[in-house]
Amino acid sequence: MNFLRGVMGGQSAGPQHTEAETIQKLCDRVASSTLLDDRRNAVRALKSLSKKYRLEVGSQAMEHLIRVLQTDRSDSEIIGYALDTLYNIISNDEEEEVEENSARQSEDLGSQFTEIFIKQQENVTLLLSLLEEFDFHVRWPGVKLLTSLLKHLGPQVQQIILVSPMGVSRLMDLLADSREVIRNDGVLLLQALTRSNGAIQKIVAFENAFERLLDIITEEGNSDGGIVVEDCLILLQNLLKNNNSNQNFFKEGSYIQRMKPWFEVGDENSGWSAQKVTNLHLMLQLVRVLVSPTNPPGATSSCQKAMFQCGLLQQLCTILMATGVPADILTETINTVSEVIRGCQVNQDYFASVNAPSNPPRPAIVVLLMSMVNERQPFVLRCAVLYCFQCFLYKNQKGQGEIVSTLLPSTIDATGNSVSAGQLLCGGLFSTDSLSNWCAAVALAHALQENAIQKEQLLRVQLATSIGNPPVSLLQQCTNILSQGSKIQTRVGLLILLCTWLSNCPIAVTHFLHNSANVPFLTGQIAENLGEEEQLVQGLCALLLGISIYFNDNSLENYMKEKLKQLIEKRIGKENFIEKLGFISKHELYSRASQKPQPNFPSPEYMIFDHEFTKLVKELEGAITKAIYKSSEEDKKEEEEKKTLEQHDSIVTHYKNVIREQDLQLEELKQQISTLKCQNEQLQTAVTQQASQIQQHKDQYNLLKVQLGKDNQHQASHSNGAQMNGIQPEEIGRLREEIEELKSNQDLLRSQLAEKDSLIENLKSSQTSPDTNETTASARDSEQVAELKQELATLKSQLKSQSVEITKLQTEKQELVQKMEAFAQSVPVPGESETVLAAKTTDLEGRLSALLQETKELKNEIKALSEERTTIKEQLDSSNSTIVILQNEKNQLEVNITDSKKEQDDLLVLLADQDQKILSLKNKLKELGHSDEEEDELESVDQDDEDDEDEDHDRGQGDV
Repeated sequence: MNFLRGVMGGQSAGPQHTEAETIQKLCDRVASSTLLDDRRNAVRALKSLSKKYRLEVGSQAMEHLIRVLQTDRSDSEIIGYALDTLYNIISNDEEEEVEENSARQSEDLGSQFTEIFIKQQENVTLLLSLLEEFDFHVRWPGVKLLTSLLKHLGPQVQQIILVSPMGVSRLMDLLADSREVIRNDGVLLLQALTRSNGAIQKIVAFENAFERLLDIITEEGNSDGGIVVEDCLILLQNLLKNNNSNQNFFKEGSYIQRMKPWFEVGDENSGWSAQKVTNLHLMLQLVRVLVSPTNPPGATSSCQKAMFQCGLLQQLCTILMATGVPADILTETINTVSEVIRGCQVNQDYFASVNAPSNPPRPAIVVLLMSMVNERQPFVLRCAVLYCFQCFLYKNQKGQGEIVSTLLPSTIDATGNSVSAGQLLCGGLFSTDSLSNWCAAVALAHALQENAIQKEQLLRVQLATSIGNPPVSLLQQCTNILSQGSKIQTRVGLLILLCTWLSNCPIAVTHFLHNSANVPFLTGQIAENLGEEEQLVQGLCALLLGISIYFNDNSLENYMKEKLKQLIEKRIGKENFIEKLGFISKHELYSRASQKPQPNFPSPEYMIFDHEFTKLVKELEGAITKAIYKSSEEDKKEEEEKKTLEQHDSIVTHYKNVIREQDLQLEELKQQISTLKCQNEQLQTAVTQQASQIQQHKDQYNLLKVQLGKDNQHQASHSNGAQMNGIQPEEIGRLREEIEELKSNQDLLRSQLAEKDSLIENLKSSQTSPDTNETTASARDSEQVAELKQELATLKSQLKSQSVEITKLQTEKQELVQKMEAFAQSVPVPGESETVLAAKTTDLEGRLSALLQETKELKNEIKALSEERTTIKEQLDSSNSTIVILQNEKNQLEVNITDSKKEQDDLLVLLADQDQKILSLKNKLKELGHSDEEEDELESVDQDDEDDEDEDHDRGQGDV
């Protein structure tokens, strides 16, 4: 024990070999001591030395420490010391600052020890099992050790955990630990575990990670929480980023709705701490992960709709228009709103209706554009506003029309009290700031993207250049500024606008070519040999001239396609023109802009290309190259083919419309059929109810007859006759009421039947004969309509048969009622003489006997019918059993035939093998030099064997 006290007592360190010897003796103590206390003290001593002497302790003690973890699990204290020691060996966390070289050596040392530890996968599995221990001194160092392993060799450790049974589930239990230290370190562990591993991300997500993490964020105070909220948000990003399955699970679990309280930032005086800014920044990034343009369109669209429905978009717009928001948060909020509304019409319409809290209120779009064209605003903020404007106009023809309409003469506010979006764009387009020129030109180009109507409308825009001079068109003013030779960024922006404007718009091309100075300017720019900085402008000029050729409708005689091609060939040369056109896609900033829609540039000088414009270049570059090399005859053929294709397209569109209309008619007919079926079922139910009521009346009538017969036999007194006379009218009244009710039901059924008849007639009259020129699809639809007609006719016949049945039942009921009335009239009345009473009694007894006889005959008839039905049922059962027996025999015969065929095939295979063997034996005999007689004997033996086999085969076939 004195030795251990010397080690633990902090005495001055001796030479290097003394510490190594000390560590070796401690390792021997751990390996050889039989007492647990001795081993525990030795491990504790190793722990105290492990931070200062990582290499010595790691190289000598790691194997012994792992054995302690395996053998001494019952003692939590020694397990905790061993885990702490391993953590100190593997981890690179050092409190004191070290030099760069020393830090690199330390990191390499940790990676080497990690590789040694995970070389045996059982070590990682053992560590996972130790995490199930609830003891703080075991679980916490285990979490830290596993986190350190993942930091050094993440992919290898991830793979081991992935194949370990319940490995990820054990780690998920850390989030439910009541001790915040373990829970928070568990979040850090899951961060390292889920980094760049989609399989583990899915497992963690389906282990209810979203629910637990969102609960932790709520408990910690959302955006006002501490660093724990930051760690949870980073983990959520790991789970959702580039993982479509988890994103879908997050949306379907209604977790998007739980994100709304994050952005309730309160009043502007609440303060913005550094941690709050960090948390809110990560929250905005998490929203962007769900609606990123790189996600599948369907998933992005569903998330966008969910964010609008739960009010998240409205909350973001509130932050956007609030005051006192830090610049980086405002910039990220603008980017987030941009991607939430991108391509979603509902969200774009809502954003267009948002107003800034100013006096008078101004649309949010106008306020943002004011920031974009203001050169005093931060560059990052201006880029974010441009991205927001682009996303607002993406696939939004309604929004594009609203922006362009603010430039038209009929909609401009003459009083000048309010500034419109169009006026701000024009102001930025012609300002002295080159960045404002580029941003305004690109923003206006997005207002024309894939919208031929707005391209034509923008040709109407007139600008007043100076007092006394006539106004000029916007197109002419752009070309004038381009020819004046301004900054490269300004010229690039104007060329992007012109190329977007003229593409797919022959009318705009005609207006552009109508100015006689434009084509010479472009050819001059392309033909000159300028420096590298001007090569991009030359390429864009070549693209603009190529668009003027490709989309030229030959309406101007001096600038027809063929003449422009000849001009290029004379002044520039086709090869030189194509080379200059290729300068665009070869530019170093082109590929960077083509990757993501968001304009993300480190500085204004790099702001050259727009993402949508790169797509346009990729689409038109090859087409323009082909158009330059085509001859006039090929152009004519291509135009004819285009016309033919347009005709075919119109025919196909016509048939599509016809098929669509027939589909609608079919759906309507199917709905009507379903309605008629429901009504038919209701009518059948009514018929069944009436039949049961009539049967009840029959039973009551028979009961009355029996009772009356008994009364006449046992009671002949006048008082009994009077009592019968008193009961009978009540029964008759009730029966009459039921008859009236049945009559009303019958009238109702007849009216419903008439309605169905009229509906069927209308359906017949609305159905027209199919056109002989319709496609196969329309003929098939007509056949379906005919089938529906037939089904309607069947329903009609069923309704008629039901009506006949109802009439029969009512007739029977009326006959019964008449008999009962006649029976009631025959009852004696008080005051009559005994002779008359006796005569009536005799008559009544005769009638009762007749009725009883009739009842007996009906019963006999019913009995005969039931016996006949039983006989038929027995015959049917016997027939079914016979069929089943025959079917079983047939199946057995088929099985026997199959077996026989298999045996025959096996015999044939054996014969083929025997022939092959005989042939090989013959060859060997020939090689050995045997005589022909021996070969003939062998052939005779073979022939005998074949005859025997043939006989066996024939015998087997006969048995079959």
